[in-house]
Amino acid sequence: MKNNVSIANTYRRMMCILGCSMMTVLPQMGKAQIFTDKNFVKISPTDTEADIVRKAANVTPSPRQLRWQQLELTAFIHFGINTFTNKEWGGGSENPKIFNPKELDARQWVKVCKDAGFKLVILTAKHHDGFCLWPSKYTEHSVKNSPWKEGKGDIVKETAAACKEFGIGFGIYLSPWDRNSPYFGSMQYNDYFINQLTELLSNYGQIDEVWFDGANGEGPTGKKQVYEYQRWYDLIRKLQPKATIAVSGPDVRWVGTETGYGRETEWSVVPGDQIIPEAIAANSQKDVEFAPRDMVSNDLGSREKISKAKSLVWYPAEIDVSIRPGWFYHPKEDDKVKSPEKLTDIYYSSVGRNGVLLLNIPPDTRGLISESDIKSLKGFRNQLDQTFASNLLKGAMLKGSNEKKTNVLYDQKTNSWWKTKADQTEIVLEFKMNRAQTFDLLLLQENLEVGQRVEQFVMEYKDGEEWKKATEGTTIGFKRLLRFPSVTANEVRLRIISSRLNPAIAEIGLYQRAAGTN
Repeated sequence: MKNNVSIANTYRRMMCILGCSMMTVLPQMGKAQIFTDKNFVKISPTDTEADIVRKAANVTPSPRQLRWQQLELTAFIHFGINTFTNKEWGGGSENPKIFNPKELDARQWVKVCKDAGFKLVILTAKHHDGFCLWPSKYTEHSVKNSPWKEGKGDIVKETAAACKEFGIGFGIYLSPWDRNSPYFGSMQYNDYFINQLTELLSNYGQIDEVWFDGANGEGPTGKKQVYEYQRWYDLIRKLQPKATIAVSGPDVRWVGTETGYGRETEWSVVPGDQIIPEAIAANSQKDVEFAPRDMVSNDLGSREKISKAKSLVWYPAEIDVSIRPGWFYHPKEDDKVKSPEKLTDIYYSSVGRNGVLLLNIPPDTRGLISESDIKSLKGFRNQLDQTFASNLLKGAMLKGSNEKKTNVLYDQKTNSWWKTKADQTEIVLEFKMNRAQTFDLLLLQENLEVGQRVEQFVMEYKDGEEWKKATEGTTIGFKRLLRFPSVTANEVRLRIISSRLNPAIAEIGLYQRAAGTN
């Protein structure tokens, strides 16, 4: 089963990459993004490398992208007909009568997620098998023909209501590939898909994220579908303008793996590979083709990469992984749930690398998240709470400044930052604490409303009269978390060695990790 899951996951992502690349291969399918004058910039053939670096430093996220980044932790709920067939992918011919989660409690799902610190829940409203978790009027392959609640239930409605009750965001996953629909592979399917998307965007309140993969296998007729991406995006922008569109979408990209581990160097500003036909006026909205082709290599946004770009866009990374080996619930995986220590390691390697973590937590056949998953999530939350309970650097004196001015670095506000001169690309922040402290974790954040700029930094501590390196890194972005061997000192300094324009450091912190964490 594990090998099958791995193969399915790999194929799924290959389909996503294929689906995303189709936007460039088939431009008539869609000009795919509505930019602002801030999150897109055109590169002129006459621009020098310094010009390009300066432009990159001033690209910033749209309001919806910034709100999304600030979530940090989002949850995926894979639930559907596959839960009852014990499969990862359904064939589309499953009988709705087998779907009967007699104890289903969406409030339990959302509470478990919120208690673990997640800020948004994305529900698989329809997976590749075409089975709909809401009573869609466009198909019979849905909960309305299941014995659950005598066909009167609506899981999308219950999940949306639970998210609203507990005060967290709600998102939907709607598979473009539909192995049940007789329309798949024809122009009629495009209307069918738009109709279902309209139902989801119109009937369940605010939708905060719409998540598409690019899966595109054969349907019942043996044909593949030409997706009309632009129609999807236009509809979402019209009906749910605050929603971010991921992963086959213009707002958020897939990081490139399903391991939960992001890149050591993660730039949110990456090359777009199409030239906008005309300049974007301030506050205007223009449709332009947008599909960066190479989104899975180790280097997306370095100076070398952007120097060859025709345009630059803000396109941040979402990092997905399941708490279990599979994406849907399988009983034999109850003892293979990721441990709290593993989840914490994933957190440091996703959120701590300028990404947003999308963790899948699949309910079982009862319609409940299992105790093994809950136990692990509780342990995960406890480790983070213990670790980040106290910023050991808070209250330290910054050399050459006063305490009031220094507070911007500890105020937990990412829109405030340590002011520097425009041409000051190398800085040193030297701190002296009241007494020696023991620490093994560094937190850094940039103010993304100014831009992502830092390219290289080092954190050092004073040992006697000698400065020694505790840790070092490249990019920071929204959040960077670096672990290192335990150090005890009362003087430390952060040296920004390289930056695209002056850095905008919003937060800095030193912490001691909870006992038992990696």
